[in-house]
Amino acid sequence: MEALHHDIKPYGIRTTVVEPGYFRTELLVDASTTWPEPTIDDYAERTTATVEARKSINEQQPGDPARLAHALLTLADREQPPLRFVAGADAVEGVSAKARELLAQAEASRELGGDLGHDDTVSA
Repeated sequence: MEALHHDIKPYGIRTTVVEPGYFRTELLVDASTTWPEPTIDDYAERTTATVEARKSINEQQPGDPARLAHALLTLADREQPPLRFVAGADAVEGVSAKARELLAQAEASRELGGDLGHDDTVSA
């Protein structure tokens, strides 16, 4: 969506990337989800643990789907919607943590000389 955003903006088409957290829906019930079967031994333990973790939060998801629906309708009515909408406290925390991680990586790269802009004192 971020790349598409630039291509379609001149045509008056607006986009927003929606990054939802967990909402109290039926997404995590067995009838709505096809859970992966562990088929590769090296990944079996992790796959099983991930599936069990997801199943364990069913009916305990923090997000209210009615509030999400209202927020999405509000976004759709905006003349200039945000490029990204992070929905739910769990998603906001996850995105915030990722942003902190990326900033730390950028700073570490800068310290290692990663900002390799034009500099006449550096020879090839």
